[in-house]
Amino acid sequence: MFTKVYEALKWASSFLEHAGREAKAGELLLLHVTDWDRTKLFMNMRDDLTKEQKEAFIEAVHLHEKGIPVQHITGYEEFYGRRFIVNQEVLIPRPETEELVLGLLERMEEHFPDNQQLQVVDVGTGSGAIAITLALEKPTLNISATDIADKSIEIARENAQRLGGRVEFMLGDLLTPFIISGKKLDIVISNPPYIPTCEVLSDIVKDHEPHRALFGGEDGLDFYRRFMVELPQVLNERSLIAFEVGAGQASAVADLMIETFPNASVEVKFDINGKDRMVFATLH
Repeated sequence: MFTKVYEALKWASSFLEHAGREAKAGELLLLHVTDWDRTKLFMNMRDDLTKEQKEAFIEAVHLHEKGIPVQHITGYEEFYGRRFIVNQEVLIPRPETEELVLGLLERMEEHFPDNQQLQVVDVGTGSGAIAITLALEKPTLNISATDIADKSIEIARENAQRLGGRVEFMLGDLLTPFIISGKKLDIVISNPPYIPTCEVLSDIVKDHEPHRALFGGEDGLDFYRRFMVELPQVLNERSLIAFEVGAGQASAVADLMIETFPNASVEVKFDINGKDRMVFATLH
């Protein structure tokens, strides 16, 4: 079938493309089984793979062809330059969520230039990617993260321990733990479930990622509506809100924010692909 690295990549690319999968997955899987970086991969293009590497690569490619996400085969995903453990209990972090984190960090500098002891909450933390990234980028922040699933919290805690992020994780539905405790917050960030229940998803997503982290009701906006009830109960007068939204939902979510916080500055931001994927609100 193949012996050399470049032949393995060519085979995987053709095989996966024919199966309706992304051809680039072959490269990611080969990097995983060889434990190389891309530089070493390109330097070794004409080298032979070992028998073990070849067998592991073929197995991995066939698993992906059957619909298993690459990240579930490798056991991790890169986010903000760090490696996060993922499995079927958490949403696989996406690049657009990195843009949400960056956007929040920029606004934090503008809105809170002198106060670094801020109370920050990541709602629906999943793998912990948002909360842990914020903790590592801004170690002075007091960061909490909630999730409704204890198995997700387990993964998030493991990632925090591995990466050294100081985050308090708690089991809870949206902002309920803070409403009950009476704790006030300066910043709330969330990438909540926003896919409409009628939307057709690829089998890779539908069959292998947790539905509780994907679907947001008939129009995908159920969780944002709930936030509008809960946020006024926990936010300080001067605060920030950052939401990821589904493409095409930003205007509706921005309207909800303006209705709930009439004096807030609300921004819709587009991601690198030109899709409206972020809504920020600054409360003065």
